[in-house]
Amino acid sequence: MTTSAIVQSRYLACEGREIHFMDWAPATPNGSTVVAWHGLARTGRDMDPLAAHLTALGYRVICPDTIGRGLSQWSPDPQAEYCLDFYARIATALVDQLKLERFLWVGTSMGGAIGMVCAAGLLHGRIQRLVLNDIGPKLAEAAVERIRSYAGHPAAFATVGELEQYFRTVYKPYGFLTDAQWILLTESSARRLPDGRVTPHYDPAMVQQFVHHPADYDLWDTYDRIDVPVLCLRGAESDLLLSDTAEAMRDRGPRALVITIAGCGHAPALNVPEQLDLVQRFLADGQVQPAELHALLEQGAASGERPLPIGH
Repeated sequence: MTTSAIVQSRYLACEGREIHFMDWAPATPNGSTVVAWHGLARTGRDMDPLAAHLTALGYRVICPDTIGRGLSQWSPDPQAEYCLDFYARIATALVDQLKLERFLWVGTSMGGAIGMVCAAGLLHGRIQRLVLNDIGPKLAEAAVERIRSYAGHPAAFATVGELEQYFRTVYKPYGFLTDAQWILLTESSARRLPDGRVTPHYDPAMVQQFVHHPADYDLWDTYDRIDVPVLCLRGAESDLLLSDTAEAMRDRGPRALVITIAGCGHAPALNVPEQLDLVQRFLADGQVQPAELHALLEQGAASGERPLPIGH
């Protein structure tokens, strides 16, 4: 196994907007590329642990910042462009310019919703396998209101340390993160305001998606059109992807393999060995056998590294 990778910070014009992405290139490619897309108010740097894990196994990994997040351009037309349809068009323009004909997709929350829209639409036949991290074709209304309450009015603080403590609170459902991972999460998603305070690195107007596109996340019809293997990871304490929705995902459309991640809410951080191995095994062959789950559980219990067992 190789452990080195060439990591580049890159920019491309997609649908007339400058989009930033991290391009992780393995030292010894295995011929497969993964698009790893972050959640609503986050950035592509959330995918650093997953990208490092996958590039060590030969995968190329592309981690975009959605328009209005991180280092990507903010939309001059928030009402029209902060929506899944435009995000899917940006994704299509990005993979077209990178000349990716076939690839794999891992999406956390909103990133998974973009993946569903793409797999059933503009990128049908090109996305070969789809990992949905705590996202489904229907969202719990209470969780949407919770997210809108903080995402639309981002907090601001005098110091980066205070911002980190804020992130530790609002993202506690991510599960276990080391101190170094919390610092990286903070530093990779912070910006200074004109008055010198620090705030999360996104355009607050992106929350207009829920106002001007209220049915954007009603995706059962989209989900039913997906015809590739789907893995759905659900945080056991998730308030966004409810258990009955996850159960329905097993029985219709692509009949997702649904796995519950204990010790997490919305959404598992994809930063610990068991989660990383699980995603990689699915990307490699489109399925994960129950015996493999038990092996991962036993491995995690024996290592004592962290309190996040996997349940089925």
